[in-house]
Amino acid sequence: MKLEAPHRQLGAEARLGLGVFGVTLALFVVRFLVPRPIAMSNNGDGGRVLCGAGITWNGLPEPFVHLAYTPAPGTPPCRPTYLLTQSWLAELAVRIGRLIGLHGTLSLVILGLLSSVIAAAAVTAIVLGLPHPRRIRLFVAAGLVLVVADSAFFGYFAAILGEGAAFLGLLLAVGGLLLTAREGRWSYAGMAVTFAGGVLAVNAKVQTLTILPILALAILLVRPGGLRGAKRWASAALVIGAIGAVTLYAQQSVEPARAPDGTYTEFPGDDSREINVFNSIFLNIVDGKHDSRADLAELGLPPSFAQYAGNGWWHPHPATMDPQYPRYRDRISRRNVVTYFATHPGRTLEVLDRAATDQLTARPGYLGSFDQSAGFPPHAQEHRVPVVSWLTGLIAPLGLFALGPIWLFLLVRAWCHRRTALGVAVAFLFAVSVTQFGTAALGDGIEGVKHQSVALFTLLTALVLCSCPLNRGQEPTVP
Repeated sequence: MKLEAPHRQLGAEARLGLGVFGVTLALFVVRFLVPRPIAMSNNGDGGRVLCGAGITWNGLPEPFVHLAYTPAPGTPPCRPTYLLTQSWLAELAVRIGRLIGLHGTLSLVILGLLSSVIAAAAVTAIVLGLPHPRRIRLFVAAGLVLVVADSAFFGYFAAILGEGAAFLGLLLAVGGLLLTAREGRWSYAGMAVTFAGGVLAVNAKVQTLTILPILALAILLVRPGGLRGAKRWASAALVIGAIGAVTLYAQQSVEPARAPDGTYTEFPGDDSREINVFNSIFLNIVDGKHDSRADLAELGLPPSFAQYAGNGWWHPHPATMDPQYPRYRDRISRRNVVTYFATHPGRTLEVLDRAATDQLTARPGYLGSFDQSAGFPPHAQEHRVPVVSWLTGLIAPLGLFALGPIWLFLLVRAWCHRRTALGVAVAFLFAVSVTQFGTAALGDGIEGVKHQSVALFTLLTALVLCSCPLNRGQEPTVP
């Protein structure tokens, strides 16, 4: 009888996994399609995702969702100059569409269904990796479903935006870390899931490349079940090396892009670096609400640029139109911005507080949810599952006074679970959330709510995992 017990346990785990996956997928599909499909409209950057899927499309912001994107006749093939893993999912959706007669067309319905399958699998991986009784694991599953299905996040899965792939990758990475700590075949499955999630999340956008070192540290801290000594470190090095190698290859696979000064770029995001820094300077620092001339002097820019205070890169009257701009272009640099924020802590806290409010606001008002045939006005949004974003919206006006205590709570919970894979997973999510928050807050001055969505998603996922009680027992062992 003792020999049969592990097999019974494995069977119970398999039934739990199949049950969680089936129910979660059914909920996501209904959430997506009933009574009509929902997505997120193009904010103007959607052409990048479409280009990666082989479809040329103009980059203008759109008030409605296009449920199908078809290449225009006679349009030359598009070569991506900016990597987003949402393009990989979009390309896969195009391939699936060919099987049903949609030649060369990206159907957002197929993309949404594909993303729902991945999201359900990721939730299942997390549930199977938790070292807790079934009741607690099902409670966590319900919490994760509420976060993933929330109106602030779910529409990104069927969209030509990069955030959806980041959400999926982070969920898979967390599930992989938890599974890696289990015994036997679960551990090897966890390494594979961690690899898949890591590649998807790290390459979701240029901003998410910072996830790579954080994930590498988390992989090193999680002890693979049953592996000790050199085998443990070799397996961790293998997973980290594989993620790094695929990331390096993927980032080098795109075509060189032209920066605003006309030169070709060498590194990911170089084509938008000047744009981001420019927006940070003229929207975060020289914003027209403070002493613009003093701020310009600190940045080494002429006092005449005060007339452009609060004017971003795409404003009708930006500083780029000034005859003196080429002379001072070298001052539009990351080093200059970092130096300013480092020497002006009061202004830095002000920007971070505004970014905290943006993050907790959860959803930008300009990304519509419906296609034009649905009969709703431009930019109309759905609110079928608003639970999580409604709660964060209530505390959004508090800014850092609300976000700070949440960070502290996560740190305490991660410390309490520090000897378990759960603690590593929570710490990983916390570190990703904080770094994404800082990058979006200080590195760019536009679309603050949208650019904080990855930070908020990881924060909420970590809070769900923190609902697990402290478990000082051993991880469940299944051969």
